[in-house]
Amino acid sequence: MTDRLDARRPDAPTLAGQYQPGEVEQRRYEQWVAAGHFRASAESDKPPFTIVIPPPNVTGSLHMGHAFEHTLMDALTRRKRMQGFEALWLPGMDHAGIATQNLVERQLASQGLSRHDLGREKFVERVWQWKAESGGAILGQMRRLGDSVDWDRERFTMDEGLSRAVQTIFKKLFDDGLIYRANRIINWCPRCLTALSDIEVEHTDDDGELISIRYSDEVVVATTRAETMLGDTAVAVHPDDERYQHLIGTEVELPLTGRRIPIVADAHVDPSFGTGMVKVTPAHDPNDFEIGQRHGLPALTVMDERGVITVPGPFEGLDRFEARPAIVAALREQGRIVAEKRPYVHAVGHCSRCKTTVEPRLSLQWFVNTAPLAQAAGDAVRDGRVRIEPAELAKRYFAWVDNMHDWCISRQLWWGHRIPVWYGPQGEIVCVGPDEQPPTGDGWHQDEDVLDTWFSSGLWPFSTLGWPEQTPELAKFYPTSVLVTGYDILFFWVARMMMFGLYAMDGEPPFDVVALHGMVRDEHGKKMSKSFGNVVDPLDWIDRFGADATRFTLARGANPGQDVPVSEEWCQGSRNFCNKLWNATRFALLNGAHTNGDLPAAEQLSTVDRWILSRLAHVTAEVDEQFEAYEFAKVCDLLYHFAWDDVCDWYVELSKPVLAEGGERAEATRRVLGHVLDQLLRLLHPVIPFVTEELWLALTGGETVMTAAWPVADRALVDDAAEAELATVQRVVTEIRRFRSDQGLRPTQRVAARLDGLSGAGIAAHEPLIRSLVRLDPAAGDFQASATLAMPGAVGVALDTRGSIDVAAERARLTKDRAAAEKEVVQARAKLDNPAFVGKAPEPVVAKIRDRLAVAEADLVRIDAALEALPS
Repeated sequence: MTDRLDARRPDAPTLAGQYQPGEVEQRRYEQWVAAGHFRASAESDKPPFTIVIPPPNVTGSLHMGHAFEHTLMDALTRRKRMQGFEALWLPGMDHAGIATQNLVERQLASQGLSRHDLGREKFVERVWQWKAESGGAILGQMRRLGDSVDWDRERFTMDEGLSRAVQTIFKKLFDDGLIYRANRIINWCPRCLTALSDIEVEHTDDDGELISIRYSDEVVVATTRAETMLGDTAVAVHPDDERYQHLIGTEVELPLTGRRIPIVADAHVDPSFGTGMVKVTPAHDPNDFEIGQRHGLPALTVMDERGVITVPGPFEGLDRFEARPAIVAALREQGRIVAEKRPYVHAVGHCSRCKTTVEPRLSLQWFVNTAPLAQAAGDAVRDGRVRIEPAELAKRYFAWVDNMHDWCISRQLWWGHRIPVWYGPQGEIVCVGPDEQPPTGDGWHQDEDVLDTWFSSGLWPFSTLGWPEQTPELAKFYPTSVLVTGYDILFFWVARMMMFGLYAMDGEPPFDVVALHGMVRDEHGKKMSKSFGNVVDPLDWIDRFGADATRFTLARGANPGQDVPVSEEWCQGSRNFCNKLWNATRFALLNGAHTNGDLPAAEQLSTVDRWILSRLAHVTAEVDEQFEAYEFAKVCDLLYHFAWDDVCDWYVELSKPVLAEGGERAEATRRVLGHVLDQLLRLLHPVIPFVTEELWLALTGGETVMTAAWPVADRALVDDAAEAELATVQRVVTEIRRFRSDQGLRPTQRVAARLDGLSGAGIAAHEPLIRSLVRLDPAAGDFQASATLAMPGAVGVALDTRGSIDVAAERARLTKDRAAAEKEVVQARAKLDNPAFVGKAPEPVVAKIRDRLAVAEADLVRIDAALEALPS
């Protein structure tokens, strides 16, 4: 049966025979931007909906994590826009202090220059020049994905307005005693020569060594960093450790130095680890620093900022990794090495930019006193002003904010917001606000450091709306509605925004909801990494499969707070889904489907029409419910199965005989088909905007689906009787199709059959449809049943398959299929019976294996039945 069953309306548009994303996406996106559909107005009387984009680095390109997160934010924004909200999705970029400075320094190095050759002012000018010429590539890539952001409001963390916000809040925090300067242990990169935030440190399990050193007959300590012993100022034991009570308060000589250091009692020491004694190096270990503070120990720095030993003696001038074996060798020569363990696998921090091993270092830095700010951030979630989705991740949030250390905010860079503090010749310290003049005169100079990038991005929800000025945008769009971000930066970014938002905005939190998602992984649940060779470029998928297919693949895996496995095969499936929608709409248009006028009254509709409208009402309500719960995967799954199964595989096929007959029933079906596709395309638009726009315009002739009203479930269309009746029809058709497939009958091959019990099952009126769908002819005079099928509801089907199949060939085919199914069962069970696999693999991967097992077991039952049914 061909697609074209009836004459197309003269004014109906024509769709191409196949959907070509490349011919649609750029054209439609440019039209949306030109028409101003993404713009949000602070003067609007519509209720606001606001999302601020987690600002990508100015140096970055669109990776799969961005594509995933942006798909979710865009889906939320597009839906709210259709629901009548004044929807603002605000874009922008982060200046990425370390990454950007490193990039420009590499460019200078290729010319034989360093930043010091240019000087600070000229170097910063060079960075701005790079940004103008090469920065922000990701913004163009966001357009390819379909991001419906308000481009007129694009912000940059170093632009004039945001710089003013940074200086304002620094001054306010300083005046309130919440910013201070002190010597503290910080993460230090000896390559980038700057302090690092925790998120800029990547921890990996590295092969190292554990060296046990005898300081005296009774004192043995173990260390992975032997070079730091030169800075030991104590040995610590637990105060309740009976083995060492007699040593507490005594001294021991530190090998290789001749210095005598005390033995102190501190509860931090774990008596069960090693000997129960630890060396204390306050200047080079954060825990040791705290012990040193409690006991008044001196902090001796034994390395410079490049990790070179500075202690006078035989090791002076050696790099830390050269000094380590040299010191071990010297200790071994003195007979002080008790044990050496290699390799010793332990967690080692690395600079996320240059991969250099991070050095804990005592340094004079600027800090935020986070205690009162973190308390407020925790209270905002506890009292319900901010909701974390999924709720179970709130515990992780509390674990961070309730135990937060003071935040080191100074960085030894030139690119960034320079700390607005001036030092005078007599030790004066003056913090300068944005409308104040810095002190002048001999001896006055500004602090050389810049602020941590996360300091400015922590202001993002309100600084981008004009704060510290009281702008119309701030009044309309703050607090923002939802923050969509990964659980991996729940502390690093979310907590900082919460602290600063509550502080700057008089206790009003920066967002109502924090919707947390997981990380994108490969199809096996493995982290994407260049070293693993499994990194997927989303732009490659967009080129090959289209932006909609890429978006649908990502959104369909988005369960709140869980990691998202993806594969090219799944993206191909999403492309097929888009093609399915295209073909269904093309069929509808060729056969006169339309959206003109009201739907016919229920009594004028067939059972099939009433069934699909009832299903539409149910699905619309469920989609709304899941969107509100940020269950994107469930939204996509509902719409996928409704579109593919209910609409395309059933309703369209059931409609073909009706449309072929013509008349009033056909006209009613055309209107219902047009309505169902209209509503379905609206429901799908937030996730797959391009193909739905193209199809909706062709179907309705409207301006854009972007501003079409979001569907509302019409409970009056729910028809339980029609759904029950069609469910019986579907079971009968499905069983007959399965039998035909199992018997190797060609899809187009007609078979004589007798259908019994249809009246008792209440589906006698659908016999012509059933026969049409499964290619069954009426039983003629020579009819002889060679196979019978028993159905639910006392329906029986007798078929005459004589001469229709090659029994020997069919038996061979089924036997081969059975062997394949049996093999699949064995493999799936082996994985599921393996505790290591079930315990470590992501839940979606395990669920997929369970599904494969269930399908394979069902195949075995079906194939055995088919073999038994074959004539002997």
